[in-house]
Amino acid sequence: MSNGNPTSMLRDFSSAVSELVARAAPGVVAVHSERSRTSGFVWRPGLVVTAEEALPDDGEVAVVTRGGETLPARLAGRDPSTDVALLRVESGRLQPVTFAFDQIRAGALAVVLGAQDGDPAAALGVVSLAGGAWRSLRGGEIDARIELDVAMRSRSEGGLALDPDGRAFGMVVFGPRRRALVIPSATVDRVAARLETHGRIARGYLGLGLQPVKLDEGGAGAMVMSVDARGPGAAAGIRQGDVIVAWNDDPVRGVRSLLRALGPDSVGATVRLSLKRGGEPLAIELTVGERPEA
Repeated sequence: MSNGNPTSMLRDFSSAVSELVARAAPGVVAVHSERSRTSGFVWRPGLVVTAEEALPDDGEVAVVTRGGETLPARLAGRDPSTDVALLRVESGRLQPVTFAFDQIRAGALAVVLGAQDGDPAAALGVVSLAGGAWRSLRGGEIDARIELDVAMRSRSEGGLALDPDGRAFGMVVFGPRRRALVIPSATVDRVAARLETHGRIARGYLGLGLQPVKLDEGGAGAMVMSVDARGPGAAAGIRQGDVIVAWNDDPVRGVRSLLRALGPDSVGATVRLSLKRGGEPLAIELTVGERPEA
């Protein structure tokens, strides 16, 4: 049985959480656009990371710092596949956050820290899942699967997930069914660095319009519905009506599996595609191109 006073212990815990939030709050900002109010954080001096999905395709964007100062921001780059966007802000007074790269474990307490105008917005939860690397539906490589059991407000999306030591272990975004997901520090660091220098993340490109199709022998393939005349598929001799059934001898389970294979590392790679053309098998080698900017 504990000899501590329960009221005192609760007060100490409450104070510790409040102090943790106060220490991290100067690095968190609100991100305002015409259609959204979300959060972001200072990654490096003059650079703010936020959730890509919440940013508009055009229009003005501003960040609101702790204390209510509004600063104009411009987009440095965005990557829909990892939900990371990078903003440039002309201010040297913003305080970069401290990232933790240690592996977080299921059951650990976590604080979600966002911003509402000039004030911090916090929520306390628990890491409900801490798994290995995974690939998003848009083909982004995420270094760890981290989910939180927390009641997170919409304006906190793009904010920080803090461990019990007050270190940021990633950016919090909304996943399917509004589940709180964490884009881990390693992913944010890797993608933001690329966006800072290149403005975008290269993705593989086949130059093919594809549609899922069931195979007569069972399983699924991807039927070619259209061919970009200047794309890698046309250069390799792929025709409309061909059905892709395997990628480097691995069976294709539909269009999504192909899209997931077209990550940054695929650009320039030569792959072996197994096709069905008029019902007859055919093998073609294709060099993956880089997806052109929209």
